[in-house]
Amino acid sequence: MLSPMDKEAVIEALEEIAVLLELKGENPFKTRAYVNAGRTLERWEGDLKRWVAEERLGEIKGFGEALQQKVSELVSTGKLGYLEDLRASVPAGLIEMLDLPGLGPKKIKALNKELEIVTVEALEEACQAGKVASLSGFGAKTQQKILDGIEFRRRYASHHRVDKALALAETFLDRLRSHPDVIRCSIAGSLRRHKEVIGDVDFLVSAKESAAIIAFFTEQAEVESIIAAGETKSSVIVAGGIQADLRVVSDREFPFALAYFTGSKEHNIVMRQRAIQRGLRLNEYGLFRSTEETRDAELLEECATEEEIFAKLELPYIPPELREDHGEFESAEANDLPRLIEWTELRGSLHNHSNWSDGRQTLEEIIAHCQDLGCDYWAVTDHSKSSFQANGLDAVRLRKQIKTIESLNNGLESEGAAFRLFTGSEVDILSEGTLDFDNELLSELEVVVASVHQGFTQSEAQLTKRFIAAAENPFVHMLGHLSGRLLLEREPYAVNQKAVIDACAETGTWIELNASPYRFDLDWRLWRYAKKKGVRCVINCDAHRAEHAGFLRLGAGIARKGWLSKDDVVNTQSQDSLRKALALKRASQGS
Repeated sequence: MLSPMDKEAVIEALEEIAVLLELKGENPFKTRAYVNAGRTLERWEGDLKRWVAEERLGEIKGFGEALQQKVSELVSTGKLGYLEDLRASVPAGLIEMLDLPGLGPKKIKALNKELEIVTVEALEEACQAGKVASLSGFGAKTQQKILDGIEFRRRYASHHRVDKALALAETFLDRLRSHPDVIRCSIAGSLRRHKEVIGDVDFLVSAKESAAIIAFFTEQAEVESIIAAGETKSSVIVAGGIQADLRVVSDREFPFALAYFTGSKEHNIVMRQRAIQRGLRLNEYGLFRSTEETRDAELLEECATEEEIFAKLELPYIPPELREDHGEFESAEANDLPRLIEWTELRGSLHNHSNWSDGRQTLEEIIAHCQDLGCDYWAVTDHSKSSFQANGLDAVRLRKQIKTIESLNNGLESEGAAFRLFTGSEVDILSEGTLDFDNELLSELEVVVASVHQGFTQSEAQLTKRFIAAAENPFVHMLGHLSGRLLLEREPYAVNQKAVIDACAETGTWIELNASPYRFDLDWRLWRYAKKKGVRCVINCDAHRAEHAGFLRLGAGIARKGWLSKDDVVNTQSQDSLRKALALKRASQGS
């Protein structure tokens, strides 16, 4: 039997049922019933597992006998025969199309009905032939958008987000560490350098014997196919389509192999050049007293760690995140490498959502979860009214939320709890550059994040002007997800990010590092520029559910890649220091 499902997983299953029913062209009332059931559960604050056990689901409004049975099966067994049958009845290609921009269930159903399209390949052919543009409700723009989406999808077909890769890597590493023949093991490659998108997952192991380890690696339950399995190397494809590669080396070779296979290629080239300049040769096997590739070259000296390799080349240790040949060597030679931030130094997140807008947790649930995690504070910044698709708050609801949060904080204080929930809003930057709320309302909030959620197709000049106008507003503390990119899904919109950074430097506005693995925005390549300009970073989860609090760790990895230290990041401060910093911009702008 599979593990039982929690409420979040049940909601996702109900939403999937609704989408599949719509793709099949089922009665819209039937489809809506599952949508409504999911929304009801989002707002419902009961203990779902207990209510299932007590057979009380019928007490929830809108839960008829059929829905009760399905939710009970999901909660009790972790699966649902009805959902599995639905998945099998819908062509896989139609489900794949849901990932393409501009296509929802209704349009996919129309494509299937009018043109008998059941695969992405057939859809591309129909677009290229101009057939899609001629359909009612589509047009030439939608057709081109679909083609662009297919090309984007193809370009990144073998790429994966870091959160998925990291979850896989940590699972496999734990197992490899437990193998009796393994001496040392580590991830390598772009994942160890914490790139935002990776191609495959690299594992490195040191051992005296490799055969049993190779066999162990290829026999893991997640392995779907074996590409190669040699004496010291193996490549497999695991669930989700990620390629995982394992290399087994001797323990003497381990630090050299780890440095080499961590990369990047550009970093390694400079490292090898430094060795040659010192009459040495560096490769994945060792550091030798020769610049020639000879088998009998004399090993210079054993290095037990990467730190010792750097020392032999007259450098301090360079953390993996910085190994991109983006200035790390110059800084290392000047003894000017920063002490990079650790994720454990983060004390909370200042951009998050609750079930007042499009989040899943109640305010009470957020408080309990954040306290369990040991956070000092958490800001609730639900969407503003123009984000109607996200159930954005109008002024009346926002002021009601402010009072509710104040009441909850009073309760925490009376209990002697140090934790605090900050009031806030993720306020929309409208098309003309104004904000969704007036300054009077914004002044009542403790945290204001300003973000763009519409008007993506404006020119670079227009979008840049919008962000700069928001940065100049004294009630805006930070700009949210500046480029608007969605990794592997949507390209950044056109905005002059350096010009916006310059404006933030002038106004004292912070810039968010959105730690959602779909975003990681601002890009790590721009943080050194922002840091040089004196712009401070806020690592935010943009949390919509409890588990998103774990994004703090991912965001810290990107911050490290952007050369950021603890002092560069606002939310490493204590609660008292943060409250003073939040007030500083308004005071400095004469508000």
